[in-house]
Amino acid sequence: MKKVNIYTDGACRGNPGAGGYGVILEYDGREKELSEGFAETTNNRMELTAAIVGLEALKQPCEVTLYSDSKYLVYAIEKGWLKSWRAKNWKKSDGKQVLNIDLWERLIPLIEKHRVSFVWVKGHDGNKYNERCDTIATTAADKIIV
Repeated sequence: MKKVNIYTDGACRGNPGAGGYGVILEYDGREKELSEGFAETTNNRMELTAAIVGLEALKQPCEVTLYSDSKYLVYAIEKGWLKSWRAKNWKKSDGKQVLNIDLWERLIPLIEKHRVSFVWVKGHDGNKYNERCDTIATTAADKIIV
């Protein structure tokens, strides 16, 4: 399996508000950037969308390390929240409906197709890829506002 690094970030101008995502795919010394802006969204939706778009860009099953500054995304996978939500018919432990079900349902087959390790990185802390993804995401969001 090819080993790919995916760096992601989501941004939102207001929450909800105009938003965007930024993705950098890195494989064998080459990089590809992906981004898109949305008129009315939330930061969590953009964080999830970034991961989905990055994984959807892969043409074959890969071993992926996906870096995100979103605890919402990383913890849902790594702490088993997603499996629990799904088993409880998309209800959280407090009985409330899980948000962004449409995106979680898009993500599930992708993490089943690829071998994905999720890594949380502290945002705005000097990580060059996280900083670049933030710039890509905010630029995409700002294009919507103009």
